[in-house]
Amino acid sequence: MRITDLLKAEGIKIGAEVADKAAAIDTLISLHEACGNLNDVAAFKEGILNRESQSTTAIGMEVAIPHAKSEAVKTPALTAITVPEGVDYDSPDKNPCKLLFMIAATTDGDVHLEVLARMMQMLMDTDFTDKLKAAKTPEEFLALIDEKETEKFPEEAVKAEPAKKEGYRVLAVTACPTGIAHTYMAAEALNKAGEKMGITIKVETDGSGGAKNVLTKKEIEECDGIIIAADKNVEMARFNGKPVVKAPVADGIHKPEELIEKVLAGAPVYHSNETDTSADFGDNESFGRKIYKHLMNGVSHMLPFVVGGGVLIAIGFLIDTILGNATVNGAANGSFGFTSFAASIPFWIGKIAFGMMLPILSGYIAMSIADRPGLLPGMLGGMIAANGYTLKSMFEAQNLVGDSSAVSGFLGALLAGFIAGIIVNLIKKAFNWLPKAMDGIKPVFIYPLLGSFLVGVVMCVINPAIGLLNSAVSNGLTSLGTTSKLVLSIVLAGMMAIDMGGPFNKAAYVFGTAAIADGNTWIMAAVMIGGMVPPIAIALSTTFNKKKWTAEEIKSGPVNYLMGLCFITEGAIPYAASDPIRVIPSCIVGSAVAGALTSIFNVTCPAPHGGIFTFIVCGNPWLYVVALIGGSVAGALMLALLKKPANK
Repeated sequence: MRITDLLKAEGIKIGAEVADKAAAIDTLISLHEACGNLNDVAAFKEGILNRESQSTTAIGMEVAIPHAKSEAVKTPALTAITVPEGVDYDSPDKNPCKLLFMIAATTDGDVHLEVLARMMQMLMDTDFTDKLKAAKTPEEFLALIDEKETEKFPEEAVKAEPAKKEGYRVLAVTACPTGIAHTYMAAEALNKAGEKMGITIKVETDGSGGAKNVLTKKEIEECDGIIIAADKNVEMARFNGKPVVKAPVADGIHKPEELIEKVLAGAPVYHSNETDTSADFGDNESFGRKIYKHLMNGVSHMLPFVVGGGVLIAIGFLIDTILGNATVNGAANGSFGFTSFAASIPFWIGKIAFGMMLPILSGYIAMSIADRPGLLPGMLGGMIAANGYTLKSMFEAQNLVGDSSAVSGFLGALLAGFIAGIIVNLIKKAFNWLPKAMDGIKPVFIYPLLGSFLVGVVMCVINPAIGLLNSAVSNGLTSLGTTSKLVLSIVLAGMMAIDMGGPFNKAAYVFGTAAIADGNTWIMAAVMIGGMVPPIAIALSTTFNKKKWTAEEIKSGPVNYLMGLCFITEGAIPYAASDPIRVIPSCIVGSAVAGALTSIFNVTCPAPHGGIFTFIVCGNPWLYVVALIGGSVAGALMLALLKKPANK
């Protein structure tokens, strides 16, 4: 067995500061623990100390190799540290030890003796040990050992290649907030990269229709590591003790080979705890990205309610329009959408579904932060935000009635989700002292009960203030002049094309859906058309300007007509990825032109999704089509102007 099979980068600490022998042993054991090599840390330490009590494991030449054969070892492994100042380890030559290895061996076989014998042969070369002591990184340390081992045992060089094994070397999970395009594009990119690199890989897709190609327990146990390319929560506890690489879903699309290489090079080992269901672990994510991930978890669960409810409401409008109930004596009908029996059925079903979106948003934001115990407090906070409940209304109303001026809407629900998640996590910490026997009752009784009460009180207190802010924003949008509406339409439509499904795109879309709830449907018109233009502009360019594109891009181009018409902006991503400097600005210009035209034509859109199929329920639908054509043509012309001919 080669040493490089037992020693990984995360099991090496360069420049360790240890005061004495005991501290050195503790440091080496902690590295084993971090690598997931041990079943019982205390029992393994006892084995190490028992061996040290017999005689020192320092071998001289500033080297020590503590070792133990124990049932506490999960898998044979090595850890190593370098100590620049040296540490007193009772060495036979009285010199302090600057290079220390620790062997953890299982009870079946004599791995520790084989490894010890091999290491002794290699470490007799003082030039080699000096290089190890001077290594600057764990990767350099490993490379030196690999080079020396290959030199010392050349007959094993061929055997040293990774043996092909059954199952998959690398597993992956891809997930984006909407679960429509990025999820599957990342999966396809990872599969292609694995095939190109000769690495067996299986990718689980956590899409809008649920998880597909689900990773099995056996596959997880046998793989070398897991890639999580996700912008929302995925179930993580199943990966406990396995090397995991965490990345945004965009990296799965654009950097698949890099992610696979990180896994094969030795990724950090993931350790689960009772609250782990997300892709958020350690300090690998920035604070801003964590906030974004929690928000997108709420948005992804909210979208079906927004889309389904919004389209049903729009169908009610359509039926009343067809029946001639849109106006009464030339004036707008205040009951438009439910003046007839046929219109009322879809309209009110849609209203019920649409009314659930805020509790769902806040509930799943809280669940992302605090796991399942956060769901009830989060949804409760969203209900309070949606209905405008205050402490005053609770004290004074025999039958609870909210204050319309305190309806904090989308902003309140957003804040409620984060407040609920934080409060539940604080409650968890406050009740850590309870005995383990209470673990079963805490997540289903204590956390939701206290969390719901505290979130309810907090939201009732702050609801009036957020309601005022929400009203100010809504009234401000309603009262915008022609010029201001034009500018906002251009900005929002352009944002939809900046990252085509990323944070800018999602921010604009969420703003548009929130505006629908407040009656500002002109905003959604700009947002939707801004997301439809990029794929159509690219499709036009691949059809009429073929010299700018490769044969493969031209072949796939017509699909983008359908994707654009269906409001699936992500269809433009492969083309943007191949030439972002020219393609993205062209798409932004096209979307901005379309957004400007919707404002000029006074187009409104009460449906939050559906693309061309919902145009019939929009205000000025034919002018909406004109705006779509105008923006798409503008984007295609920009591509003709900016893009260089393809190398075919």
